[in-house]
Order: sequence, then structure tokens, then C-alpha cells
Amino acid sequence: MERVLQAVSRTLLALALLGLPGLAAAQQSDKDESFTQDFRLESCTFSSHGSNPYFILEPGYRTIFQGEEDGETVVNTIKVTGTTRRFGKIETRMVEERETHNGELVEVSRNYFAICTQTNSVFYFGEVVDLYAGGVIVAHDGSWLAGVSGAKPGLIMPGIILLGARYFQEVAPGVALDRAEIDAMDQVVATPAGTFTRCVKMEETTPLEPKAQEFKLYAPGVGLVQDDTLLLIQYGYVR
Repeated sequence: MERVLQAVSRTLLALALLGLPGLAAAQQSDKDESFTQDFRLESCTFSSHGSNPYFILEPGYRTIFQGEEDGETVVNTIKVTGTTRRFGKIETRMVEERETHNGELVEVSRNYFAICTQTNSVFYFGEVVDLYAGGVIVAHDGSWLAGVSGAKPGLIMPGIILLGARYFQEVAPGVALDRAEIDAMDQVVATPAGTFTRCVKMEETTPLEPKAQEFKLYAPGVGLVQDDTLLLIQYGYVR
């Protein structure tokens, strides 16, 4: 009985952190506010490493994506690093992304995540962005850190997948307000790295660019396998 009560408690906490689909919409008239952005993080004990079924936060795990955008070959390499960063008392893990267009480096971002051990939800604490042109850094657009200029952690991957759930991934007013909606939970995705089943499909939008829309698909035990037009070409652990 005690184990059952503990499981129920974890589930209720995860639902509270995520926000039930439609609940916020019923309480708030503004469409943008129907996306959950308050997650009761004070209820969490955080870890800078671990694995959510759809998000791996273990140092050395790497995924590589490739696709065509605007006639250019785009390659995005994502690696979980051994570097950590503290946000107050919370230690987060740095995940580095390096994006090239036709072999030329265009962006490096250093993203910070931590897992809520009670719910297995992964939260996003910010990113430092370097934009390149001609081999030199020219801008830092999109950079934000929780606790700076009113920014707060967002939810990057819930511990419980609920069809129709809507939540902010980034909560940095005027800078980064990416949000996600879970559209499907049983997708099949064919990529150069293999065919994956039981994938979760998420639609990403932002009120900062009302016409922008992207789709991401995540496979259990692997993580992201399709990022809009980019498909997974390689994944696994590297030194």
C-alpha cells in the first residue's frame, strides 16, 4: 500500500508541475496563457544527470542531425557535456549544440538542464548563444538565464506524457518564449540512424514570432530523432 501511495503522490506532483491540458485555458482568457508556465519547482529535488525516457542527460551522450534548409546542408551536433552550472542551489548540466550550414559554423549554444527527481521531468534553466559569421562571433541573440531579467526555468520534457499538454519551454520575457504542445504519442519516424516507434510528437511555437511553427519527435531511450527538417543520423556515447 505504501508503494502505491508513493506512486500516486509522484503522479499527482508531476501533473501539478506540468499542468492539466485545458485547465489553464479554463481559468485564463488569453490564449497565450493557456500554456503552463508555473511549475512549482520548490517541490522538486534536482539532479544534473539522469534519464527521462525521452531526454538523456548523461555526460558523453551525443546525437547528430542533418537536413536541408533553404538549399543548404544543415548539421546539428548535440552533446551532453561534463560541465555543470549552478542556478542558486540547483546544479544543472550543460548540453552543447553546434550547428553548421554547408560546413560553416553558424551557431554554438550552451544549454542548461536539470531533472526533477520526484517526477522525472526535465527543466530548462537557460542558454548562452554564440552566433557566427565568417568564423567569428557576431551576436548572442536568444541568450537567457533563469534568474536574470525576470527569466524563469521552463519545462523541456515532462515526466508524464499527456496528449494535448501545453507548456512553456523557455520563460524569458521578450527574449525567449518557446512553448510546446504534445500532438501525438505513437508516431513512427524513419531516419538514417534507424526507424523509431512510439515516438512523441511536439509542436513548438512562440508568441515572439506568431507565424513560426516547428515539429520535434522524440523516441523512448534515444531522445530527439527529428527536429523539423533535420533527421537523426547518429547517436550514442562518445568520450
